[in-house]
Amino acid sequence: MSVEFKSSCGFFPDLWNFICFSGDSLPKVQCPNHPDAILVEDYRAGDMICPECGLVVGDRVIDVGSEWRTFTNEKATNDPSRVGDAQNPLLNGGDLSTMISKGTGAASFDEFGNSKYQNRRTMSSADRAMLNAFKEITTMSDRINLPRNIIDRTNNLFKQVYEQKSLKGRSNDAIASACLYIACRQEGVPRTFKEICAVSRISKKEIGRCFKLILKALETSVDLITTGDFMSRFCSNLGLPKQVQMAATYIARKAVELDLVPGRSPISVAAAAIYMASQASAEKKTQKEIGDIAGVADVTIRQSYRLIYPRAADLFPPDFKFDTPVDKLPQL
Repeated sequence: MSVEFKSSCGFFPDLWNFICFSGDSLPKVQCPNHPDAILVEDYRAGDMICPECGLVVGDRVIDVGSEWRTFTNEKATNDPSRVGDAQNPLLNGGDLSTMISKGTGAASFDEFGNSKYQNRRTMSSADRAMLNAFKEITTMSDRINLPRNIIDRTNNLFKQVYEQKSLKGRSNDAIASACLYIACRQEGVPRTFKEICAVSRISKKEIGRCFKLILKALETSVDLITTGDFMSRFCSNLGLPKQVQMAATYIARKAVELDLVPGRSPISVAAAAIYMASQASAEKKTQKEIGDIAGVADVTIRQSYRLIYPRAADLFPPDFKFDTPVDKLPQL
């Protein structure tokens, strides 16, 4: 079915005569005499031409390609694009502000040598603060190889906290670090406070304070961490085989079910379970090696290990292949 369209302003009066509307597809421009022909676009003239009969079906076609050519032997020192960065919905106005480059001519400076046009005037202080925080979040995430979805969630959390102004007096870096910790917890890939502290310039105590304040300000919550959240990552970093990882996961879960480690953090329980499983296998790891990866002290591992050692025979999975028997495990 062909629909004739009369433009009120006079633009493209002929193009609409060749638009075909079907019941289950988008409008399609086609030649009335050869509807199945693939139209040829003449970008220089801006015409759409039927290759069968030469009929100009549409004119004033917009060229969406780049307006320059790039050659392989050219140095990519200058970006010829003039459209700016992608729109950022986290900034006020969608980051559609104008960025003015540094001037080189005499007209760019006043009589005192100061630049007449500055970017500072085109961006609010709030947007500048958020941009700096977003860069810091991206840097921290890259250091510990976090995916893009966690970075986006962290940026959204920081924007909510910043706009509420509920954490006045706290540094933006501390708020960003706490938001990153919360985002990891909410996405199901938790990181310890020490891991976040290692990639930021903020102390563990300050990150913990901001963490509690943000949860209260946003009225949100995070799932409780368990030993299984860290087990695969710790064992992978230690180079332990799959059998030891499965045994350590089983030991930690059974220790919690039997209430052998009351009041102990899941990280210390996971470290003690890894130590017990590795000592019973051929891939033995010391307390210091495990402590460096898990971020806990040797004495913390020993204390948790002493709590689960008396029931060691009940903690191992039935199909575990012992290299060292249970009665030969270190007693510490």
